[in-house]
Amino acid sequence: MISKNQLKLIRALGQKKQRKAQGLFLVQGEKNVLELSNSQLTVKSVFATSDFLSENSQSLKGFECVEATLDELTKASTLVSNNAAIAIVEIPTVDVPKAEGLMIALDGVSDPGNLGTIIRVADWYGIKHIVASMDCADPYNPKTISATMGSFGRVFVNQLDLPSYLEQADLPVYGAFLEGESVHKKAFLADGILLMGSESHGVREEAAKFVTDKVTIPAFGGAESLNVAMATGIILDNLRRQHS
Repeated sequence: MISKNQLKLIRALGQKKQRKAQGLFLVQGEKNVLELSNSQLTVKSVFATSDFLSENSQSLKGFECVEATLDELTKASTLVSNNAAIAIVEIPTVDVPKAEGLMIALDGVSDPGNLGTIIRVADWYGIKHIVASMDCADPYNPKTISATMGSFGRVFVNQLDLPSYLEQADLPVYGAFLEGESVHKKAFLADGILLMGSESHGVREEAAKFVTDKVTIPAFGGAESLNVAMATGIILDNLRRQHS
């Protein structure tokens, strides 16, 4: 059973201010909670149905587990469905990554669903670090975590002064622009920073100053733009294909 205090905490962690104050975030849904057993993250508590706990006893070994009804979990969860399990997890301390290898940088990507999907895409292409402007979506927003589909434990996001980071990076910065060179023709280096802007504003001037190579995805139809997460995946695929 979920106590009143536990329920209060779970609900509070839906707010960025409370996540920051408590140093905790929520992981919700069966798949995401099970991914915690393969991560280095510190799990404080797992709340789940009796069926989920019994079916996954080995994966949940070592976690403090609290049995709860589906009705209790649904009331506590921020998800519309898939409420069989909720975990409270410590927000990890992640050092600002050295600019090396292949990285993603995000400028003003404010939608948590897009950020979560980009984290998932980064995981698919073997990218461990994302650097993001301070006004990007919170990487520990419940919607962000849900959209990662488990990749939140393998890809870490640092929110920082993005222009300053790009200025000091000794890597090519591939910026996504409508007027850039086609990704189908561009010769990419294996190491570099892929800089993506928001769908509404693109890469802003402060960060654009440090772009060394402008690239674009050529359009063959009439759509005005691409979703930023989809565009990130397309550019990464073209880049990785040249160095696979």
